[in-house]
Amino acid sequence: MMKLQHDKRTTILSLSWRDIKSPKAGGAEVHTHEMLRRLDAGKYRVVHISMKNPKEKMEEVIDGVTYIRKGNALTVILFAIRYYAVNHREIDFVIDQCNTHRFFTPLWVRQKKRIFYIHQLTKEIWDYSAGFPLNRIGKMTEEMMLKLNRKDAVITVSESTRQELIERGYQKDKIKIIHNGISFQPWSEEKWCNKEEEPTFIYAGRYSPYKGIDKSLQAFAGLKQKFPKASLWILGKKDQEYVEKNLMPICRMNHLEWCDAAEEPPKGDIISWGYVSEEKKLELLSRAWVLLYPSIREGWGIPITEAGCVGTPSIAFDSPGIREAVWYGQAGYLCKENTVDGLYQQMKKVICDKDLYEEKRKSTYDFSSQFLWDRVGRELDEFLENLKKQRKDE
Repeated sequence: MMKLQHDKRTTILSLSWRDIKSPKAGGAEVHTHEMLRRLDAGKYRVVHISMKNPKEKMEEVIDGVTYIRKGNALTVILFAIRYYAVNHREIDFVIDQCNTHRFFTPLWVRQKKRIFYIHQLTKEIWDYSAGFPLNRIGKMTEEMMLKLNRKDAVITVSESTRQELIERGYQKDKIKIIHNGISFQPWSEEKWCNKEEEPTFIYAGRYSPYKGIDKSLQAFAGLKQKFPKASLWILGKKDQEYVEKNLMPICRMNHLEWCDAAEEPPKGDIISWGYVSEEKKLELLSRAWVLLYPSIREGWGIPITEAGCVGTPSIAFDSPGIREAVWYGQAGYLCKENTVDGLYQQMKKVICDKDLYEEKRKSTYDFSSQFLWDRVGRELDEFLENLKKQRKDE
């Protein structure tokens, strides 16, 4: 067991079942790493514990953060408990990230050291990811587990999540919103790509029903009847089984041609680009007319911000976390109803109202350009300093 040497710096122990190099790392892991790596190394010492990853080292330092990988989803909790027991005198704060998995820190860490870190509640996502009765059990378990951390200091990423926590008894003044950011400088208008000649929509995300890829195809199918030259691009690691089972029936029913971008040149109503480089992703986002983001729930919706920073507005569902990313419709198109028709109506508006579209492009860019990772480190530092000050005042 690694014994921490005495250090005058503030020591943070960060806990999460995945880290930045995990095969299934997503927005939560990126947000965690970007926050921690931007803390002043002369002021903070940061250790992060997560599950073992066979392809990665058991321990390594990335951008100043010491990553330790041990065990599986269950045994990593036991390792974290032992690690804290050995080093509790040196550890000033323990950040317990709740991303379905959790470390139950209220049972073994003193309250004044605990920070509960949550991006979003799961709630109705259970209905999409599990059938009865597991969906009911999942919802009930989440509500029960949330009660454990009601007295903790909290970090979250959106006002939606903050309000849902307050409704569950969390203290308003203990919740800090630290927004997501982007990993590139917003493009100047001169750098924006030319838009495709014909209406082109783009979906970026996982092949999952709660993310709205099915609804995107259904709304696009309706749009094709009125605008036959329109196209839909899909970005993200392709799940062939999901495509065959859930998406191809929609295509066949509506006579839509699906093709992979690997075909030269790619031709079809729907083009699947698969997983692409960061540079290619930004190019495609900039070339498309609008990003479709009909997810039922997110921590924030990073692709919305990324698209906005390259000159492309989004059509989003009025869902927790996502509504903030489009500034409640002021920096994008917010569906009046979270339905296929609600999505279709906004897609039609993009094509038919050119003046509104240009207004949305500008407001989206101005709003999205505020969200840079550099400010995330400053906000976390301020939050930690306030917690330390409160300790002294107690």
